[in-house]
Amino acid sequence: MSFIEDYKAHIAERETLGVPPLPLNAEQTVALVEMIKDKVGDMAQNVDLLTNRVSPGVDDAAYVKAAFLNDIASEKISIPAISPARAVEMMGMMLGGYNVKPMVDALTSKSSEVVDAAKEALKHTLLVYDAFNDVEELYKAGNTHAAEVIKSWADAEWFTSRPALAEKMTLSVFKVAGETNTDDLSPASEAFTRSDIPLHANSMLVAKMDNPIETIKKLKEKGNPIAYVGDVVGTGSSRKSGVNSVQWHMGEDIPGVPNKRTGGVVLGSIIAPIFFATCEDSGALPLELDVSEMETGDVITIYPYKGEAHKDGKCIATFKLNPNTITDEVRAGGRIPLIIGRGLTSKARGVLGLGASDKFLTAEQPADSGKGYTLAQKMVGRACGMSGVRPGMYVEPETSTVGSQDTTGPMTRDEIVELAALGFSADLVMQSFCHTAAYPKPSDIVMHHTLPDFISKRSGVALRPGDGVIHSWLNRMVLPDTVGTGADSHTRFPIGISFPGGSGIVAFAGVTGSMPLTMPESVLVRFKGELQPGITLRDLVNAIPHQAIKEGLLTVEKKGKKNIFAGRIMEIEGMPDMKCEQAFELSDASAERSAAACTVLLNEEPVIEYLKSNVTLLESMIEAGYEDKRTIKRRIDKMKEWLASPSLMKPDADAEYAAVIEIDLNTITEPILACPNDPDDVATLSEVLASSRPTKIDEVFVGSCMTNIGHYRALGEVLKGEGKVPTTLWVCPPTKMDEKQLTEDGYYVTFGEAGARTEIPGCSLCMGNQARVADDAVVFSTSTRNFDNRLGKGAQVYLGSAELAAVCSILGRIPTKAEYLEKTKKIIGKESEIYKYLNFNLIKDYKL
Repeated sequence: MSFIEDYKAHIAERETLGVPPLPLNAEQTVALVEMIKDKVGDMAQNVDLLTNRVSPGVDDAAYVKAAFLNDIASEKISIPAISPARAVEMMGMMLGGYNVKPMVDALTSKSSEVVDAAKEALKHTLLVYDAFNDVEELYKAGNTHAAEVIKSWADAEWFTSRPALAEKMTLSVFKVAGETNTDDLSPASEAFTRSDIPLHANSMLVAKMDNPIETIKKLKEKGNPIAYVGDVVGTGSSRKSGVNSVQWHMGEDIPGVPNKRTGGVVLGSIIAPIFFATCEDSGALPLELDVSEMETGDVITIYPYKGEAHKDGKCIATFKLNPNTITDEVRAGGRIPLIIGRGLTSKARGVLGLGASDKFLTAEQPADSGKGYTLAQKMVGRACGMSGVRPGMYVEPETSTVGSQDTTGPMTRDEIVELAALGFSADLVMQSFCHTAAYPKPSDIVMHHTLPDFISKRSGVALRPGDGVIHSWLNRMVLPDTVGTGADSHTRFPIGISFPGGSGIVAFAGVTGSMPLTMPESVLVRFKGELQPGITLRDLVNAIPHQAIKEGLLTVEKKGKKNIFAGRIMEIEGMPDMKCEQAFELSDASAERSAAACTVLLNEEPVIEYLKSNVTLLESMIEAGYEDKRTIKRRIDKMKEWLASPSLMKPDADAEYAAVIEIDLNTITEPILACPNDPDDVATLSEVLASSRPTKIDEVFVGSCMTNIGHYRALGEVLKGEGKVPTTLWVCPPTKMDEKQLTEDGYYVTFGEAGARTEIPGCSLCMGNQARVADDAVVFSTSTRNFDNRLGKGAQVYLGSAELAAVCSILGRIPTKAEYLEKTKKIIGKESEIYKYLNFNLIKDYKL
């Protein structure tokens, strides 16, 4: 069967799914090129396929396409269906990468038509990277065409030629009442399709409402663009895939970029900060405003510059564009292309000896209060070469540590390809395989074999399936007081600070070594007093929202929701001698508060201990053949440099916070749980038992990035002598190092005697894309979040400590405070051994 017959069959197969065909791969592109050369088939169709069905950037298919078009443009071959000038025009749609050098070479062509096409193409190409120097050399050598390109870049014609955001937008409303989390927009159960944007978009909202896609189709019949509207929009993780889904149904096609769309409008009374930023990166227009008077089917008019929303001729809501540069972001096709384009314009103006461009809006910067800086403000300041940054400042901090996990990794790879990047500028980029290792689908197996090479060839560090959870590894690679990011919302460093983002910003940070950031305000959470018997750090995680609710700073109700943490940095202090693994329990959970980031104030001793251990682990990675060795060695050297002269930043005494929440440890005398199915709905054991919430427990899960080896030892100690438990008990340690040590300590025998189901180190039930609990089960879990249907269809999920999980598994129900304290007496006196963390440097001849 010929390529075209195969491709037609593929088109038909995809049509049954309601989606367009996949972009052509390299092999298919080669076959298509041969058909065009040999004048086989419908030439118009073939040329259209080559123009619009090959992804841009630096993948193998783009290489084949660019090489073929370059041969035509340079007149090495003659193709009647594609003139040399048309070949250059087609290359101009490829964004950057393999097409750039041929277009620069075309500036010296003897054909005026080719030269004109090359000039126009380059004027609107942003991803030129080092090829800028080639254009500059031509300009300095007297090439007038190169001079015209440089001047165009300097004048920002790439930007001014694009339509500005309209003064008036008439939209049809598609509203999802209450909270839309990103599991609704991008179900974890369908994570393996995320890089196939149209196919994945078919699953948007299917677990939340009836016939959402059909409703959208009917709304489109009104002829207006559609706005996605919700009370609370975008909480949770997997934000880029959520935005991709919204844009697929409500955005606009991108010429020459198959199966991806841009644009779209998202309206919410609250829009989760990372989702908001991902909308910005992707060219969507996110607006926070009162949506209470909007319903599905309404036709509304948005006046972006006036800051008003109208329905039936009346103003129903007002808003302020935020950030003030967002109109430029939308015009440029997103915040990322705007940043890259502004840099190109600035560089060109430098060559021409011109001052700063006046074509772009300038980010509003806050006045200096004269007060001191918080810990977060100092960390970000150092990454910007400043003493500190004020809330509201737009900055682009150096991003020294970048994490990518496997359900978003293929999307990050695609974004890196679109950025035409063959290397990373960030000091360390790490890729994990923790979400797909246990129960890989065929597409996951392919990813496991291909993505590591893609990452390591660009100087990144690739883990292996079965190594364990991204955060447990990435945290061990972080340098103190530095800034990082990751595509998993739980990328929250126990040392340093991380601002998680969608796969687009993660790709951008990895490629450029910096990220855009409008500095958020901070909320200080200060612990005081002494930890009481039986109380764990996980109880303190839940004590934060518990106290915020008491103070009226957080509400559980979604409509008119209050959340003091949303979009702000949570800064935690009061327990400076915690181990770094313990500090991560607190910083990790800031994701559930919808916080933009988190810091934990620690003394030097636990950080020194942590880094000494981490140096040994990284050295063992090199010995075990992990790549990229140079990147790992560079990070080891920087850790040793810090250890030679340890010093940690501290907040100023007069630093300012949006709120200060004090939590007295002396008053916390019983466990605190997050109740089904909302991580904000927290209650003590006594409050749970006094309510109408379910108390019989069917399944218990001990796992996720919220756990460390101490939790599993505690679980084992409580389980000893209890025999087989009446619940389904899942045990999944976060890393293979934990698994090995627990096995050597004999705890796996105890887990077996309890009838536990032990899982390969990784995310397991927490992600919800692999194993699942039984339908409608009541579950006690140590995982990160408990959104509807995440762990299982109809599951009602409590979140809490491993110690309480152990008791629940034994009793098959939520215990009373007295029962909990009685069952956990087994831990008393053994704390120093149970909660002993893995110090690899103290293990003789340690090897992975």
